[in-house]
Amino acid sequence: MNLAQICSAASVARWRAFVIRRSSFVICMLLGLIIIGGFAPLPCGAAEQAKAGDAAAWVKENMPNLGELYRHLHQNPELSKEEKETSGRMAKELHDLGIKVTTNIGGYGVVGVLENGAGKVVMLRSDMDALPVVEQTGLPYASKVRVPDARGATVGVMHACGHDLHMTNLVGVARYLATHKDGWAGTVLFVFQPAEELGAGAQAMIGDGLFAKFPRPDFAVALHDSADAPTGEIDYLAGYAMANVDSVDIVMKGRGGHGASPESTIDPIVIAAKLVLDLQTIVSREVKPTEPAVVTVGSIHAGTKHNIISDECRLQLTLRSLSPAVRKQLQEAVRRKALAAAQSAGAPEPTVTISEGTPATFNDPQLTQRLATALKKRFGEDKVKEDEPVMGGEDFGRFGSTGVPCCMLRLGAVSQKRLDEFAARHVPPSSLHSSLFYPDYEEALATGVPAMVECVQELLRKQ
Repeated sequence: MNLAQICSAASVARWRAFVIRRSSFVICMLLGLIIIGGFAPLPCGAAEQAKAGDAAAWVKENMPNLGELYRHLHQNPELSKEEKETSGRMAKELHDLGIKVTTNIGGYGVVGVLENGAGKVVMLRSDMDALPVVEQTGLPYASKVRVPDARGATVGVMHACGHDLHMTNLVGVARYLATHKDGWAGTVLFVFQPAEELGAGAQAMIGDGLFAKFPRPDFAVALHDSADAPTGEIDYLAGYAMANVDSVDIVMKGRGGHGASPESTIDPIVIAAKLVLDLQTIVSREVKPTEPAVVTVGSIHAGTKHNIISDECRLQLTLRSLSPAVRKQLQEAVRRKALAAAQSAGAPEPTVTISEGTPATFNDPQLTQRLATALKKRFGEDKVKEDEPVMGGEDFGRFGSTGVPCCMLRLGAVSQKRLDEFAARHVPPSSLHSSLFYPDYEEALATGVPAMVECVQELLRKQ
């Protein structure tokens, strides 16, 4: 070995010794930090866990599964009080997450209880039923379901009100909360409600012991899709947000006979025609102009042939209001005017039946403001906007009538691009209950799931 080789070998030996000493020092320092709790090694997959900790990132990662669920629900709608398969799917979704599930509450209602230590109780609610509407959206996953209705007629069935979106959104929230318990403490009640479109499901669940058999909520929160608000937007309104709804059936009675001899009859169609016009004066001349109210005659039926005066004429009305006082005023005015129309023609007293009553949805002001503040902080002031009352009805308000503070938020469901296309054609967006309505579900879920998660984390903060 020459001198250069000897020097080189010595250098390598000294370098190896240096590296070993340095490595030993670093290892000792790390062990010391771990022992005193100043440093904890990142677990395997920490980057993925950090990413999943954000609900928006989690939704993006899980959108394929959520989209599959949405399309399944959209293609398999069920009418009110017939939600057997839908409720079964919701129960399975919750059960697979380890959530305690109870079925058949108030019909096909499903209740899931997810506990995470001591704390308050938050109820999250989604409706499940669809409408008797033939879908005409042309979507590749459009509903082709046809079923007999209560009268025996064959009708199409469609999720024209977005309940499929509501269910998918709530399942997404359940999946997230069940796997991310570090961000909240308390109990979440997942309620999948039947028969909302009849205004009957909420009351049926309450009557079947919803707040007796399960933890009574300190708060109740729901999201409802909006057909005229862009995806990415969340709207809120404290106080009365949705209307009282009453369905009225009127039978005007007469005395039938030959159309050529009207003097020997009492024509109920003429009486009904007078009544239809007279009803329009209730809102215009009897209700205070600053009080919202609607009286609509949606159906009128009588007669069988050109030259026969019938014995009766049937009318169907919907009454809408916000305050309880105006609701009572509308009901009394309809009865009074129906009786007056009959008396003016010397006809028998008509029958007036009021059914399917749904109370107005009242958003608890304190709860609503608290959630709005949290959502603005999370999504930005420009994405969370104060709404105005709508005259559509929702039986979510029945949960609030039991004393539980409630808040229903509105979720933008149609992309800005589609809204712009409607505007360019000078036509309004397809409304809820339209055979042409459909949400841009991926964009809506990308906001809806994180929004509801944010509400839960705000109300069930770890102390």
